[in-house]
Amino acid sequence: MFDPKTKVLVVDDMLTMRKIVTKILRELGFTDITEAQDGNEAWARVQLGHIGLIISDWNMPNCTGLELLKKVRADQNLSKTPFLLVTAEAEQGQVSEAIKSGVDQYVVKPFSKEGLKAKLELTHKKILARKSA
Repeated sequence: MFDPKTKVLVVDDMLTMRKIVTKILRELGFTDITEAQDGNEAWARVQLGHIGLIISDWNMPNCTGLELLKKVRADQNLSKTPFLLVTAEAEQGQVSEAIKSGVDQYVVKPFSKEGLKAKLELTHKKILARKSA
């Protein structure tokens, strides 16, 4: 699992959803969590540095989670940042597009604490494998 001190950025245009994800992360032991209400705000925060994990909603105004993912993956300094996309959509075309864009995991709403924890563990294993390759 990720180090509990990992700085996590939670991105969602709905305050309630950000609070739910933040609460679950705190219950899982994370202590450094910041929030953004859309991809543009998230991008500004990511560029400041030190973000170790991004959990972003897909459907947001101004800049979607997928657009944010593409920006992160295109930036040489940020491209390896672990990234989870969260959405209510489970359409295969969207999943394929997210995978092609470099998402580490895809979380479908609604999800449980255990479900998010499992996706975080899978992401962490993927990151470790990527580092050792």
